[in-house]
Amino acid sequence: MELTRWAYALSESLLSAPLPRRWAHSLGVAERARSLAPILGADAELLEASAVLHDIGYAPSIATTGFHPLDGARFLRHSEYADERVVSLVAHHSCAVLEAEERGLRHDLETEFAQERPVLRDALTFCDMTTTPYGKLTTPTARLAEIVQRYGPDTLVSRFIQRATPEMYAAVHRIERRLAESEAEPLYRAQPM
Repeated sequence: MELTRWAYALSESLLSAPLPRRWAHSLGVAERARSLAPILGADAELLEASAVLHDIGYAPSIATTGFHPLDGARFLRHSEYADERVVSLVAHHSCAVLEAEERGLRHDLETEFAQERPVLRDALTFCDMTTTPYGKLTTPTARLAEIVQRYGPDTLVSRFIQRATPEMYAAVHRIERRLAESEAEPLYRAQPM
């Protein structure tokens, strides 16, 4: 509980005023993470904390490279002395290694930050890909289309999304399978953005 309190307070302090929509998204992703507790057990709090922090690298006060997973993870490690598992999840969330490659930062990301367990990476991807920019539930298909539309079809982010889409869908399906096996409630239903 202490980890999540700290994470929410930090994320709010960095995102709520300068980037209110990013803050709303982060809250929605954290809500999705909290709903995965039945399949995550002891790692549920870790995932929720990572979820609310996953986009802090967008905060103008800490953005240095322009690649938010790397900027967020570096800030968490060097300024906040955060739990390394949280740092790793933030660094590698939602197929970040593929975007890092597009940006020429793959080596930096991979050498500075270890990968967390696959189920936790999948869970964070699931949460991110089922949450709109406004923190509402959505489908992965709608979420990925929204990202491409927002950034434009011929951008670095859209190239990354095209490369990452198969793995993002696979991560979502792996979490959905775990949920089905646990007989938990469905976690998203398509809603208008």
